[in-house]
Amino acid sequence: MDVKKRVGIMGGTFNPIHLGHMLAGENACENFDLDEVLFVPSGNVEKKREIIDPKIRISLLGDAIEDNAHFALSTQEVDRKGNAYSYRTVADLKKKNPLTEYYYICGADRLFHWDRWDEPEKLFAEVPILVAPRYNKHTDEELQAKIAELKEKYNANIQIIPMSEVNISSTDIRDKVAQGKSLRYIVHYRVVEDIKKYKLFLPDEE
Repeated sequence: MDVKKRVGIMGGTFNPIHLGHMLAGENACENFDLDEVLFVPSGNVEKKREIIDPKIRISLLGDAIEDNAHFALSTQEVDRKGNAYSYRTVADLKKKNPLTEYYYICGADRLFHWDRWDEPEKLFAEVPILVAPRYNKHTDEELQAKIAELKEKYNANIQIIPMSEVNISSTDIRDKVAQGKSLRYIVHYRVVEDIKKYKLFLPDEE
């Protein structure tokens, strides 16, 4: 059976989506010959004050990626009732699209918290993992050691996405908004407009 399409899956809260996410997706496309990166925002996340409504996160994400022909959006985790786990999302996509070869894209920091994942062995068994380095948090030696550990423990296929360090986080963005600082060059300009439109991440009034 010939593979007709190669797709990278990028999951997360995207609270909000920023250029680090988009650069990871673009570099994954270029370096691993992906036809598409599918952004899959999580739905049923732990109820925390700083997690904005899924519909708004989807709106921001859609506005951010609409001008990139290689980027697409899936709402399947938001639409699913109950908890949505990455391995289930991947398994569902593979079942629906048997001729598509899938990869899972994530930040390297997630590898260092693999023990918090729900049944990580199932995700590692389903797809290769493409990792965006976060050298401001971990050295290359630490990252390589973690990859070797997970390969030994789970027979995981993990590859590093060749890309420059991008030191951007959604937490930093939320803090900047609360402090009235500029988001220029760290999020898409449409996302900046949406954050203002929906009055997101503003400090609580006393």
